[in-house]
Amino acid sequence: MAVEERTAVAPGEGRSEGTDPEAGDATAAPRAAVRAVAGGLFLLDRLQRMRAAGYWTTPRRVRALTAAVLAALLLVIGLTASLLTGARDGVDEIGHRTAPQAERAADLYFALSDMDAQAANLLLVGSDAQHTGQRDGAHAGYEQRRAQADSDLEQATEAVGGSTAARRAARDELDALGQYEGLVARMDEQEGTAEAAPGRPPAAALDTYRQATDLLRSKLLPGADQVAESNAATVDQRYAQERSALGDGFWELLGSGLLALVVLAVLQRTLAVRYRRLVSPPLLLAAVLTLAGTVWAVTLTSGTSDRLHTAKADAYDSVLALGRARAVAYDSNADESRWLLDPERASRYQQSFLDKSQQIVGFDGLADYSGYLPKLSAAVDAHHSSAAAVDFHGYLGDELRNITFPGEQQAADKLLDDYQTYQQDDAELRDLDRQGRLADAIAFDTGTHQGQSDGDFTALSNDFDRVVGINQQAFDHAVGQSDDELGAGSAVGLGVLGAGALVLVVLAVRPRLREYR
Repeated sequence: MAVEERTAVAPGEGRSEGTDPEAGDATAAPRAAVRAVAGGLFLLDRLQRMRAAGYWTTPRRVRALTAAVLAALLLVIGLTASLLTGARDGVDEIGHRTAPQAERAADLYFALSDMDAQAANLLLVGSDAQHTGQRDGAHAGYEQRRAQADSDLEQATEAVGGSTAARRAARDELDALGQYEGLVARMDEQEGTAEAAPGRPPAAALDTYRQATDLLRSKLLPGADQVAESNAATVDQRYAQERSALGDGFWELLGSGLLALVVLAVLQRTLAVRYRRLVSPPLLLAAVLTLAGTVWAVTLTSGTSDRLHTAKADAYDSVLALGRARAVAYDSNADESRWLLDPERASRYQQSFLDKSQQIVGFDGLADYSGYLPKLSAAVDAHHSSAAAVDFHGYLGDELRNITFPGEQQAADKLLDDYQTYQQDDAELRDLDRQGRLADAIAFDTGTHQGQSDGDFTALSNDFDRVVGINQQAFDHAVGQSDDELGAGSAVGLGVLGAGALVLVVLAVRPRLREYR
């Protein structure tokens, strides 16, 4: 090929001022075209030589097949490492970070709801000496939930990381919680000073409580709800991404493993024909290691996908729904106390109770509060006749349609039965008040024995905990099993199989190629 002569150009010579040097070089495009044509001709010549008779000598054929085998094995190793590393990170993200954060956010909503229920009970039972025991119990319950809410908020603040918006939201929630606690402390002091009788709080204390509960409903609960929904959406997104990656990766691993085995078989046949050897033991062992590694990798991939489904769709979704149902139930329990406590807002609190009841066990076409209990009773009776009959929506409807684990059906059925009992208690409480028996209504509302409202509600709360515990245990087991199977043992084992297959291929081919030296 002729050598192209180049002429030095003085700085600025032959260029327009302010133009790009390459753009101003009139020979740049022709030189690029010449190089492209020369490269194409060289490649065409190379292909023609390779097709020519006698080019594919035995050494060349063996070297090409060996390169193909090594490339296929490296592809399998690379896909396995990438997929299982991503799966391990996904399980860790869902199982140890985002899902627990979402559960803490739901727990925050529950703690805030019960704080306000206990604050309402403080105002409802009065501060005279006759009701000191009930008042002390309400104080203890309030302090327990206050500490729980503080802890949940602190953990939520730590979990938001570097997100400025999330940190601001968490800080606003902390500020609002501080304001709420200050209002409840003032309310308690105002009522204690007045030594109020049950159901007859002083006007100042009632006004302060209204400010507190309005703050809770306008800022604290919506903030907690937003955090919970954000975390739940993150879990859903991460789960969908990981399941999709595992599904695609399963077929990619299977295809690459089969490709490696096919190329190994072609290399084995070539050695058998060209060197008159029936079987190459190193290649046979390499094929066994490749098959074992592929089966192991695709089994891990499929198993991880199944366990992720169990952890998220079967267990976590129920944990989250039941945790939210429990929080809503506690808030509806507070509505009963508010209804007795504040006659001016009684209609508002009764509607709020109905709305929350509909969130837990909901029915279409319900006109008012009076129609709820008959519909609930009919639905419970139908479910007793057939476990598949779940003629309602809401959180409990979602749970009863997602029964998966041993003992879950029985625990969920008892939860539904005790929920019906609590709704019957609510109807009785309202009847007592309408009869002008306020003291009896308050005693029934705050009573902790079986057959009284708070006593039956405690049984309902325990039912929630039992069903949540079954699903939480299943979630923890699935995540723990994935952690174990995707741990260092699998990484080392698969790495040894892959490296062993690579080495054995080289050991099988190297002596044969030496024969041509």
